[in-house]
Amino acid sequence: MSDTPGAGQRPGQRPRRNEKGRERNRSGERRFSQAAPSQRTRKADPARLVAFEVLRAVAAEDAYANLVLPVSIRKHRLDRRDAGFATELAYGALRGQGTYDAVLARCVDRPLAQLDPAVLDALRIGAHQLLGMRVPAHAALDQTVGLVRAVIGAGPASLVNAVLRKVAARDLASWIGDLTAGQTDGVKIASLTHSHPEWIVRAFRQSLVAHGRTVEEIDELLEADNAAPVVNLVALPGLGSLDEALAEGAEPGRLAEGSAYFAGGDVGRLAGVREGTLRVQDAGSQLVARALAAVDLLPVGGPETGAGAGSVPAPDAGSERWLDLCAGPGGKSALLAALGRSVPATLVANEPVPHRAQLVRQALRPVDGGTWTVRVGDGREVGQEEPESYDRVLVDAPCTGLGALRRRPEARWRRKPADLVELAPLQRGLLESALEAVRPGGVVAYVTCSPHHAETLAVVEDALRRRPEMELLDSGAALDAVSIGGPLNSARPAASGTGSTAQLWPHLHGTDAMFLALIRKPL
Repeated sequence: MSDTPGAGQRPGQRPRRNEKGRERNRSGERRFSQAAPSQRTRKADPARLVAFEVLRAVAAEDAYANLVLPVSIRKHRLDRRDAGFATELAYGALRGQGTYDAVLARCVDRPLAQLDPAVLDALRIGAHQLLGMRVPAHAALDQTVGLVRAVIGAGPASLVNAVLRKVAARDLASWIGDLTAGQTDGVKIASLTHSHPEWIVRAFRQSLVAHGRTVEEIDELLEADNAAPVVNLVALPGLGSLDEALAEGAEPGRLAEGSAYFAGGDVGRLAGVREGTLRVQDAGSQLVARALAAVDLLPVGGPETGAGAGSVPAPDAGSERWLDLCAGPGGKSALLAALGRSVPATLVANEPVPHRAQLVRQALRPVDGGTWTVRVGDGREVGQEEPESYDRVLVDAPCTGLGALRRRPEARWRRKPADLVELAPLQRGLLESALEAVRPGGVVAYVTCSPHHAETLAVVEDALRRRPEMELLDSGAALDAVSIGGPLNSARPAASGTGSTAQLWPHLHGTDAMFLALIRKPL
């Protein structure tokens, strides 16, 4: 083609096409990728693909990351190293979503809501590699763009490449400094810095004070919430063993008897886990179950309890009846049933949802079948159907799960303040039922995996106002008694001064934020 100026081309202007007939770049000097087109990654790295699949399932299907991740890892046959990388990438991208989205919003020329959701998830994965992991920038860019090119398309890959190059221009500290510059609201600063919704930051600040801590601990709490949790194991007493896990590099637990910390990858390869005698369970959950099992009961002084007409006969000497009112999926039930073998005690595990009741049966399978039964029904009805029938009752109440955000990182974006209002009547109804079902002299443990005042202290205080005869025990002392690591500094004195509730914290105890209140029915 001639270099003669054509239509619309001014004299003296550089020709738009070169000597080979290819149109020149109209916007000045063209910038080329460091890699030639033939060398650019055009396939998805399996570990990054697993992380992408997890984020997609969470966003599009409302799935739980901890359930999707192991399935995807096995599907793509990741080895131990790649599985660890995929786990950190998926969980880290979910935990950091709030901060990463704020960064991405500075680098994209349109609102994030207008992006294809799959592209946004890929950008979050890329942002976590660049800002939250020790992945070289060139590898994070190349592999993330390759993932997008393979599973979404070439056009979106160009967008992702351009955006992530802008993200890579600064480190995380610099980005946070930019995002919070001029901001004076401490809640907003903490939200952007630690990637938590503002309402959760505000609730945690209030919860710290309500449970006897100080608001100055908020940064430590949020940082602990963002730390990758170590898998906690428990060997069912008299049934399981930690030997195999310890041989695989696990470390003995520092809080609960018969526990261990396992950082060796997939726990499913341990024989004890497959058999059900070795279970994955947070140390906080172990401690509250052990506290209920170990607390002293008041002896019954005759063939009937002292509660008056309608009381049921006392249990046989040396035998107790225990109730797990909200048993699914069965972790605490299995531990209680195993602990009850030495009392001896029989356990009724109640679960209202049939498929979750089946999970409870599977969890209890390693324990002698003659010592437990599974009841399928509404826990709020047990107190009326079986009044004063149980020595110990566990109410592991359905809650927002704000105490386990480090293990369920997507929950911080999924939960809403309205959930607290919806759960409140259920929590109060279950505790009331438990107080009806426990026999005089027996004890109820009200437990939540949340430190929120509305789900913890408010529920217990309401119950005690309605039933002033009930006795709040020293729940902190009960936890200390079953802890092998010494006093836990977890108690909060009750307003009445007659007892205490107890609150565990990720930043203090390395556990989920479990709440415990032990309430005794008087004789």
